[in-house]
Parts: sequence; structure tokens; C-alpha cells
Amino acid sequence: MAPNPDIRASDADRDRVAASLREHCALGRITIDELQERLESVYGAKTLGQLQEVTSDLPEEDLYQLPVPATQPKSTASAAKVSSGDLVTQRMRAMWGAWATVSAINVTIWLILMATTGVVYPWWIWVAGPWGAILLMRTIFGDRHGGC
Repeated sequence: MAPNPDIRASDADRDRVAASLREHCALGRITIDELQERLESVYGAKTLGQLQEVTSDLPEEDLYQLPVPATQPKSTASAAKVSSGDLVTQRMRAMWGAWATVSAINVTIWLILMATTGVVYPWWIWVAGPWGAILLMRTIFGDRHGGC
């Protein structure tokens, strides 16, 4: 961890150790009961030395099997539970869902107008078309600016 075990631990340090413990539990190195005990110790730890004591009998993670992150994610409890790939997928689904909802409303209004007044110019294409094209490009090529 750090050369000085008396340095105060941050929330990010605790979250990193907790994630490591969950991985060790998934690999069968510790039981669920041990995991719960160790997590209580992790979230009660005040120094890096106390965090190191919790994992001192466990091997270090195999760094060759870990993906290399493109950017450092913000350290929050929810970010530890959801991987960045899952977030991108959820955001893309939300964007496509918003597009589909707005497009469906516009087409419904257009159909009602067409049924009541006759032939009406398909104005909804100017909403659905460009927006859908932009979403399609972001889905195919991804977002190069870090957001979704």
C-alpha cells in the first residue's frame, strides 16, 4: 500500500480494498462470513496500515488479468458496483428510449392530424431523423469526449 502505514485512509482506499475483498470471495479465497467481517474492518479502518492488516493473508491481485482503465473513474460506492461498460450501455439505452418516446408521440400527433384534416406534411421526420442519426453515430463510433 504505502511506505507509511500511519497515513489516514481515504474513502477511495477503503472502496479499493473492499472491491479486492469481494474479488477474493468470488474466487473462493474467503467465505461470505469472512467477507462481511473484513468489510466491517475495512470501513472502520482509519489508516492505510489497518487496511493492509485486513488483506495481509491474501495474495495481491493478478495485474495481468485486469483491464487497463482509459480514465480514472470517480470513487463512489455506486461506481464500484457498476462497471463503466455497464454505464455506457445504460446511458445508450436511455438515450434511445428518449428518442423512441419522443418520436412515437410526434408520429401519433401526426397520425391524428392526418386522420382528422387529411394529408399533412410528415414534419416529425425533422425531429426523429437528425436526432436518430446522431444517436446512431454515437452508438456505432462511441463518444470521444468521455461522456455519453
